[in-house]
Amino acid sequence: MRNLIILSFMFVSFIGFSQETIGDLLKMHNNQHVPYMSVQELAMPKTDAILLDSRELIEYETSHLKDAIHVGYDKFNIENITTSIADKSATIVVYCSLGIRSEDIAEQLKKKGYTNVYNLFGGIFEWKNNNFPVYNSENKETEQIHAYSKAWGKWLLKGIKIYE
Repeated sequence: MRNLIILSFMFVSFIGFSQETIGDLLKMHNNQHVPYMSVQELAMPKTDAILLDSRELIEYETSHLKDAIHVGYDKFNIENITTSIADKSATIVVYCSLGIRSEDIAEQLKKKGYTNVYNLFGGIFEWKNNNFPVYNSENKETEQIHAYSKAWGKWLLKGIKIYE
């Protein structure tokens, strides 16, 4: 009987903590106070958005979206943004690996009065999973994507995972 209880607990724990989709993962980690923009919507030719990469510098240098501005996460400074982006109605899309760190940065932007801020759904992983190009520190297209960690890297289905 004791083994049955332990097995039941393990099964329920496994089901409760596993995510089937990126959407499930984001629901678990984000409060969703910032609207998402899909990678397909961002890739549309008429999308005129300022892209902010909220990953760490090594991640950004390995791969980033074209014309993205590195703002980081651990050392993010909102004053750098308010100085460089004066138009508080500008369309801003913040991204990271999956969309968790970027939500935190996007929330800070909203608190400073930016009104048209989005979190890229699925981040750079979803971007690459949909065959959109990424660029390295020399602004050359690359297949290498910094996958952050083995646990998060499982969500990157295309490209070459880099962990350094």
